[in-house]
Amino acid sequence: MLFFQLTWESFRFAVTALKSNLTRTILSLLGVTVGIFAIIAVFTLVDSLEGKIKSSFAFLGTNVMRVDRFPFASGPQDYPWWKYFRRPPGTLAEYRFIQQRLKNAEGVTISASATATVQAGSNAFEGMALTGVAYTYQDVYEVALEEGRYFSEAEINASRNLAIVGKKIANSLYPNQPPLGKEVKIKGMKFTIIGIFEEEGEGFLELPSKDEACLIPYGAFNKMYYTGRNGLEPTIAAKGLETDIGLVALENELTGLMRAKRGLKPTEENDFALNKTEFIQNAIGSIFDVISVAGWVIGGFSILVGGFGIANIMFVSVRERTNIIGIQKSLGAKNYFILFQFLFEAVCLSLIGGGTGIFLVYLLSFMQLGTLELVLSFKNIILGLGVSSIIGVVAGIVPATLAARMDPVEAIRTA
Repeated sequence: MLFFQLTWESFRFAVTALKSNLTRTILSLLGVTVGIFAIIAVFTLVDSLEGKIKSSFAFLGTNVMRVDRFPFASGPQDYPWWKYFRRPPGTLAEYRFIQQRLKNAEGVTISASATATVQAGSNAFEGMALTGVAYTYQDVYEVALEEGRYFSEAEINASRNLAIVGKKIANSLYPNQPPLGKEVKIKGMKFTIIGIFEEEGEGFLELPSKDEACLIPYGAFNKMYYTGRNGLEPTIAAKGLETDIGLVALENELTGLMRAKRGLKPTEENDFALNKTEFIQNAIGSIFDVISVAGWVIGGFSILVGGFGIANIMFVSVRERTNIIGIQKSLGAKNYFILFQFLFEAVCLSLIGGGTGIFLVYLLSFMQLGTLELVLSFKNIILGLGVSSIIGVVAGIVPATLAARMDPVEAIRTA
């Protein structure tokens, strides 16, 4: 109980000392304020930017493995694209072969994409992302609909001319009327709208958005665009099980099935690539890790200057209050009471500076940066306060220790 009472008294002494030298306190905390502001601002910007870019790649799906000709590159290494270019693309027959035999997956699908112009009367929308899909597309990728429904299996098998369109397309073609059940024309073929995607908003860095996308049955797509060799290249994709960490089982099974279907001998290398969609997100994360290190370096210099400033002020404070320290020790004050008194003062000073820096970042988060929304996370707030506390302890420990070890008689004699 006595320990907590003395600790509280030390805290009160520290706050009183800070209030009595307000101008010096403000000047001392500027370095820490600038340092914490620089670090947390960079981290907030990096986290917001990384989250926005990763969410923009949501169209690739999560926990998904694709069968492609070209592997995703992972750096500036030699990339033999000429070898990959000669590989055969995936086919509908391979998709059906895999679908019948694949066990370590929640679903497998095939799709093909193209850019097209869609029309409805005198209205037209250019640059639409048109995708022909199998019925199992919804088992691998998220298909969130605001209105209408998804295709039935019979409609997909019959290659019916039906379409699910994005909100932006629907509003452009039918601005003042409900689009469901209405007809649109794609490459001269009429399609009936049966569903509308949930509004997603503008894509970041010009990445695809479902607001500008359109799904049609794979067979209907194949009538307009030939898929396969010398045509548009379809993509076979499988969604791994949640229990399959790293999609190891899925990768091994897919490799075996593709090699069996293509009749590859044991000595022959794969003529296909298995790409995990998480590869892109991991690559983005590694880039932002480097930016985060730069933020630590930039803010670190400011915090270092702020720490020296706090240490200097604490030495001055100890010298100014030497006589008071002597009186306190002569009246029975313990060494840790004197130590805590000055240590709390340094930590409080640092925390005020860090809190001010975090508050400035909070104000910064209200800035409009186009489609990018800055979000100050709780993790970054705790990080900023934690760094501030550490700087306060490091900067104040030496002056506080010197004050605690003073001889009371010598301290009282000091004018």
